[in-house]
Amino acid sequence: MGRKYRHPPIIEALCELRFEPSAPWDGAIPDLVYEKVKAEFPIRRQAKAFEVNVAASLEGVEQQVTTTDRIHFVRDDEKAFIQVDRNLLVVNHLKPYPTWQQFLPLIQLGFTAYREVAKPKGIQRIGLRYINRIEIPGQNIELQDFDSFVVGIQIPYENSRDSLRLQLASSITETPNVAAVLLDLDYFLVQPGQVSMGEVFMWLEPAHHRVEEVFEACITNRLREMFEEMAQ
Repeated sequence: MGRKYRHPPIIEALCELRFEPSAPWDGAIPDLVYEKVKAEFPIRRQAKAFEVNVAASLEGVEQQVTTTDRIHFVRDDEKAFIQVDRNLLVVNHLKPYPTWQQFLPLIQLGFTAYREVAKPKGIQRIGLRYINRIEIPGQNIELQDFDSFVVGIQIPYENSRDSLRLQLASSITETPNVAAVLLDLDYFLVQPGQVSMGEVFMWLEPAHHRVEEVFEACITNRLREMFEEMAQ
């Protein structure tokens, strides 16, 4: 079990699942999913989603941006919601993030409802992502010498079946003598079809463990004190 903090820096956690279609998309699927999750997520909204697709051609790199209407099912406190779109399910939790043991049942609820209604053929991609915003107080912080920065690495796991993308970027803050950074950890399935529908939660548990492991490797004891580590 990973460390627990009274004030974790997580501003958003999300689990994204992209599915292989088993039949043409039925516009009634979001309504049917809503019926199964509305006890936990009673608020229904429609939102625009933007997707960027990058492809290489003889002329160079081409970038296409597409928009789609995505349905959100939102919890009463508006801190957690489910997104449903064509062959896509995303479960989000905003700050304050509870614990993995509380977030996981929301993922299970959304996945079970989507699977029963849409009957997807398989999994194309799973991603478990944690976005952290860390504010570091102090008058002499070297990062403040830069207007902005973005650095990142990608770490392979499970014989390159999975990967963890780590990105560290500067963030704007209006608080004097404070530097803010975003630490974005995204663990995802690289090879489509390598995880079956019945193996999703067997994949998620080690995925979460690895995200926690990398997060702990990125922070210092000073930050742990700031986050107020709690006794197990």
